[in-house]
Amino acid sequence: MQTYESRIVWTGNSGEGTAHYRAYARTWDIAVPGKPLVHCSNDPLMGGDPSRMNPEDLLLSALSACHMLWYLHYASEAGVVVTRYEDTPVGAAELGPGGAGRFTSAELRPVIWVALGADMGEAAAIHDKIHKVCFIARSVNFPVTYAPEFRIED
Repeated sequence: MQTYESRIVWTGNSGEGTAHYRAYARTWDIAVPGKPLVHCSNDPLMGGDPSRMNPEDLLLSALSACHMLWYLHYASEAGVVVTRYEDTPVGAAELGPGGAGRFTSAELRPVIWVALGADMGEAAAIHDKIHKVCFIARSVNFPVTYAPEFRIED
């Protein structure tokens, strides 16, 4: 069994605590021992600071990173030489009554550069194996799809 730990520290007390709804900021830090602090805020649509990461950004980024790491692993095993990988994932969400929201889907959109001579069929097929093993994708309750684009490294 693997465990993960984090420390969330609310930084939004403006002097009144939560005396009323507008009295406090929706900001916090993520502090993991031995790693840089991540300053976070609520989604800007809910009054958050748009310059800071929010929970939705973090979840979407975690999905993308997990997929990327497994892709690179399987590519190395298959002899597909990846020279560059970038993703611009998009998550769709809905808001319900009272502001309760949820992700309804996510699409990963990786652009993957492979070395000349790579088996493009194998490079594409790798994606089909990842959701069976990606910790994050296996942990969410909404569909995660992917629309990869491949480029040959010049």
